[in-house]
Amino acid sequence: MTILSRADEILLVSILSLGENAYGVTIIEEVFKRTGKRLSFGSIWVSLDILYKKGYIDKRLGDPTPRRGGRSKIYYSLKPAGLKALDEIARFQKSLWDGVPDRLKAAQSK
Repeated sequence: MTILSRADEILLVSILSLGENAYGVTIIEEVFKRTGKRLSFGSIWVSLDILYKKGYIDKRLGDPTPRRGGRSKIYYSLKPAGLKALDEIARFQKSLWDGVPDRLKAAQSK
């Protein structure tokens, strides 16, 4: 089973959720929407590069735009290994938490 860090998991979920619109700014916004945490560009670039090198994500250059001074956006998408890793971590977490909410509720009502 693939074990992802929580940060990797959040990035992969964000990229998957954004679909064709997953690039730096939108990924940061999606992470904030999901977690309430603001990330810097520098921190996500390093993490995205590591996920790319591990084979979990792919990246492609978009068309250059005048608004960005002729620079291209880098778009990200999940590769099959990234989808598999997310599926495994979701099943692992479900198994880990199986029955815990009921026990929490019972312990809190004492």
